[in-house]
Amino acid sequence: MTGALSTAGRWSGEVFPGIALAVLIAVAAHALAEHYGAPAMLFALLIGMAFFHLSQEERSGPGLAFTSKTVLRLGVALLGLRLSFEDIASLGWAPVVGVMALVAGTVALGVGLARLVGRTTAFGALAGGAVAICGASAALALAAVLPRSKVTERDVLFVVAAVTALSTVAMVAYPLLFAWMNHAPPQAGFLIGATIHDVAQVVGAGYSMGEIEGDTATFVKLQRVALLPVAVLMAALIFREGKAGLAPPWFLIAFVVLVLFNNLAPLPRWVLDWGKLLSGWMLLTAIAALGVRTSLREMAEVGPRAATIVIGCTLALLAAAVALERLLF
Repeated sequence: MTGALSTAGRWSGEVFPGIALAVLIAVAAHALAEHYGAPAMLFALLIGMAFFHLSQEERSGPGLAFTSKTVLRLGVALLGLRLSFEDIASLGWAPVVGVMALVAGTVALGVGLARLVGRTTAFGALAGGAVAICGASAALALAAVLPRSKVTERDVLFVVAAVTALSTVAMVAYPLLFAWMNHAPPQAGFLIGATIHDVAQVVGAGYSMGEIEGDTATFVKLQRVALLPVAVLMAALIFREGKAGLAPPWFLIAFVVLVLFNNLAPLPRWVLDWGKLLSGWMLLTAIAALGVRTSLREMAEVGPRAATIVIGCTLALLAAAVALERLLF
């Protein structure tokens, strides 16, 4: 018993400095986001990258690695508390099938563009999945199962930064675009929910247009988020190396269990609220740690080909969603 406590003490002493650094950056990013109204994950990423030199330090390295991997997976698992079967099915079957087609088509386009510009298929799946499903959260979830031999940490950071920046631009531009196109509230809400990457930006853009638009956009976005465990499981099976990926990753199992448990045996509201809050902070802290572990020079080495994939998927998703909206409504 004493030996186990001693080992646990040494381990906590090794990881604490790195975890504390990531938490401090996450708190600063959250404060800046509250003040300026910009995405907290983008601030966490940028602030973290400014402290790249600390990732090389012996004291902070282990904790940063633990935060960027284990804490990340825990945060992804807790995303399961955000999904409700009622919300997902609220628009009926036609939009549900349409959203599934949009997600599948965007991921396939990401893979196709990656091959076209000479990037790996795994990077195309990462970029396409991030655009198609839920931005930075999807990128982090997919990165957790993609092999590091095919997708590096700097690739992940680039995709996170790119989809976050594009999602922020879309939050401002898309409501103006859809208002100019003279869409009715349900149609405008559908387009907002089907095209913007991050959940927070979808909510902001939707309710900036009106209550009906906001409600519809949130429901459609949840349908995209509901496909995250499917995408992660498929990525784990397709890109497994040897026999390592035959079993679903533990955090994906936890994600599905939380979704089922919350919908079949509803949890108290305070448990859901705390779970969502904890999930958000875990993901924010993980992205801060990933930022510290990646240098600006390494990010620049990803190159314009990667940007072409993310931007191409974003524009294609917008065009396909507009076409689908005209078909469904």
